[in-house]
Amino acid sequence: EQNLVLTIDDPTRKEQIARDILSQLPDWFGVPESTLDYIHSCREKPSWAVFSGDKVQSFIALKETSPATAEIYVMGVLPEYHHKGIGRALFDTLTAYARTHGYSFIQVKTVRKGYWASYDMTNEFYIAIGMKEFECFPNYWDEKNPCQIYIKSI
Repeated sequence: EQNLVLTIDDPTRKEQIARDILSQLPDWFGVPESTLDYIHSCREKPSWAVFSGDKVQSFIALKETSPATAEIYVMGVLPEYHHKGIGRALFDTLTAYARTHGYSFIQVKTVRKGYWASYDMTNEFYIAIGMKEFECFPNYWDEKNPCQIYIKSI
């Protein structure tokens, strides 16, 4: 089954998609203040989503962290769509956009392996799509959530 990734241009639609998906992912987005920041910030970020009919399955948003680096700012795939190629399709779309806009690297911040089972799955995904461990900042968020940065040259 082909996963059609659509560009989302309307800021209100971006925010609604982020709200719809992140509200269904409490194992990853369980801190209300942080989740609201992601939702509101998506309004201004390049964003893409995958739908099944009218139902959104997943989305991804890009943030520039330097002139050379684009970050996966936030990404969410509903659990019933995990391991179906949707995350990879979103990543490939974001990467193509980043490459055509002059970025040399993609980075992402997540919780280091070994702390939460849900984030262990997230780390495995990033490794599977070719990202490499760059650096871990143990106190970036807090000691229960050490920040692992992955990076990939594009």
